[in-house]
Order: sequence, then C-alpha cells, then structure tokens
Amino acid sequence: MAVKRKPKLLLILLIILALIILMVLGIIFYIKLSLGAVDKKDKRSIEVVIPAGSSSNEIASILKEKDLIKNEYIFKIYLKLKKANSLKATTYQMNKTMDVESIVLMLEKGNAYNPNQIKITFKEGKRITDYIDVIAKATGKSSEEVLSVFNDKENLNNFINKYWFLTSDILNENIYYPLEGYLAPETYYFDSKDVAIVDIIDTLLKQMEINLEKYRATIENNISYYMTMASIVELEGTNTENRKMIVGIFQNRLSNGMNMGSDVTTYYALQKTMTTDLTTEEFATSNLYNTRGPGMIGKMPIGPICNFSVSSLEASVNPTKNDYYFFVADKNGKVFYTKTNQEHEAVIADIKEKGDWIW
Repeated sequence: MAVKRKPKLLLILLIILALIILMVLGIIFYIKLSLGAVDKKDKRSIEVVIPAGSSSNEIASILKEKDLIKNEYIFKIYLKLKKANSLKATTYQMNKTMDVESIVLMLEKGNAYNPNQIKITFKEGKRITDYIDVIAKATGKSSEEVLSVFNDKENLNNFINKYWFLTSDILNENIYYPLEGYLAPETYYFDSKDVAIVDIIDTLLKQMEINLEKYRATIENNISYYMTMASIVELEGTNTENRKMIVGIFQNRLSNGMNMGSDVTTYYALQKTMTTDLTTEEFATSNLYNTRGPGMIGKMPIGPICNFSVSSLEASVNPTKNDYYFFVADKNGKVFYTKTNQEHEAVIADIKEKGDWIW
C-alpha cells in the first residue's frame, strides 16, 4: 500500500509547487503593474506640492490622491529597496505617463519652484481670437497688443522659416488670422506673466510640430488641406470615430460636384459664435471661408477655422470611406448619416420633433 501512495503524494507536491510558482508569478506581475504608469496616454500636467518634512507615507498619500501611482504600499516598498531617502520638498509638474521610477527620480532631484510661474490652457476647437484673450488675461496685456504680435509680418516670416508646416499660404490677404489652426491646444507653463508673446506662440507651434510629425510624410505636400479639414471636423464631430466618418462624407461631396455644406465654416466666415442658428441669407453669404455660399462647389475654405485636437488631425489623415453625402448631429452629440437630401431633411425633422435640435 505504501508503494502505491508515493505517486499520489508526488502529484500533490507538484500541484502545491505549481500553485506556489503561479502565486509568486502573480505577485511579481502585480508589483510590476503597480510600478507602471497610471495612464500612458494622459500627458496633462498635474501640480504636486510636497510640503517640507513630508514622510514617505505622506508623499505616497499625496501621489495616490493625485492619481499618479497605483498602489501606496508598493510605492513605499520601492522607496525602501532603492534607498530613496532624500526626496525634495517642493512643487512639481508631473503627469500620469510617469512610472514610479520616473516619479522617484524627480523627487530625488527636486526642481526649482518658481512662484511667478503662470499656467495657460488653450482649449480645442477655439479660435485664435479666443487664444488671444486667454493670453492677454494671463500676461496682463491688452488683446490688441497680443493681436499685433500674432499679425506681425516679421514674426510670421520667422515662423514660416522655422516650421515646415507653415507656408507662405498663411500670408494670403483673404485669411483672417495667419496662424489660425496651427497652434496646438494644451496646458503650458511659462516662467512669469512677463513672458514674450512671441515665445508663447512659438511654444504652441513647437507642440504642433510634435503632433504633426508622425503624419509628415502624408500631409507635407498638401498641409493646408489637412489642417483645414481637421479644423472643420473638430467642430462638426465629437470623437475620432464620427470625425473620420464626416471627413469621408466631405470627400464624397467634394469629389461629386457638391459643396462641403459645413455650417461651422459659415459661422467662422461671419465671425459669429455658434450659439444661435443662422438665417438663410447668412448661409448664402459669398465668402472664401463659407462652404455653403456661392462659388464654393468642390472647394475647401481658404484656411483653418479653429485650433484642433489630435483626434481631428487623425480623422483628416485617415478618414472612414463611406457612401453617405449628408450628416447631422442632435443636441446630445449623436450623429446621423444619410445618402440623400430627402433622407437628411427627414432626420432633421425627426430630431426637431423629439426636441433634440441643437437650438
């Protein structure tokens, strides 16, 4: 009987050993996961204040509260294993793409806290006139002063010479604002409110260059088209998926002897905010921006109409091919696609009947 039990006992020992190995591997995997970045895509800057005299427990708690680390306990173990005892008390700018190693290195190095530093947030879908007002408020200058820097011919030529995506096309006298659509929406930090306006503009252009680089081979020879298309679908769509569909629809219309028929271009042409509906006469205004106006069959606007997100850039470069020619969105952001004007009008009537019209 004893001989017969040995294989059974061996099997039990092997199972126990396998479970132990799986448990160890699971713990290792969990620790590795906990030491990784919270969100590899979220580059938004987060201000972190580490008060003087903070313990490792307090620092871990602060970082967890800011959602910069996944696990406080593992963070503290990491500090002990790395013998990271000299963490600097100051104010940091971190983001969720940083893993624990990067965060600890920053805490060990410290940084020079600048009490005069200013933060300026430029939102997606806004016009240069909005950006000018934001800059004026942050720097204490007048909007007129800021505008004059934006429109200065010497500055514009310097930017054209510096950035591959800026061409002499932006100097066309019919374009309202030469740099419209070429500034990257983001939150930026500057040393003080005395920062030169030209340096602020240059910072936004540098970020746009970063955003565009992966698409350069595709868009460089027709940059105005892609920038303008991206600016339009920024306002027409709500996410990458429907923006790609909308670009496909615009391409269908342009290649089949139709105008783009984009309402948002009319608002820009008239320099009106999109808070109320426009009249039939306004939609029929002859203007190089207004794709609903006369003489615009098969044509794009003369230039971009707002500063757009990376989502809209992706849509302009990689649209979704489809056989639709019309689209409309309700007040909830749901987009409806149709093939004929009759179907399109029926959808609009249905949206209005349900009380879901945007106005």
